[in-house]
Amino acid sequence: MVQAYILIQTDVGKASTVAEEIGKIPGVVQAEDVTGPYDVIVRAQADTVDDLGRMVVARVQQVDGITRTLTCPVVHL
Repeated sequence: MVQAYILIQTDVGKASTVAEEIGKIPGVVQAEDVTGPYDVIVRAQADTVDDLGRMVVARVQQVDGITRTLTCPVVHL
């Protein structure tokens, strides 16, 4: 299982709507609107890195109101 945090910037006033929509995507564990340089932080999981990448590109980035994403895979050193 691969886990990652996805840091999301949105259009002004869209953070809560974006978080709500992303929260419905299979593989998303949690989606919260936050303050700071990012507007939404998502914790997601998938079976493989490729599956995670497909989820981000095909599902997350397609949500209306998103301007930029940064995916940070969780590593266990």
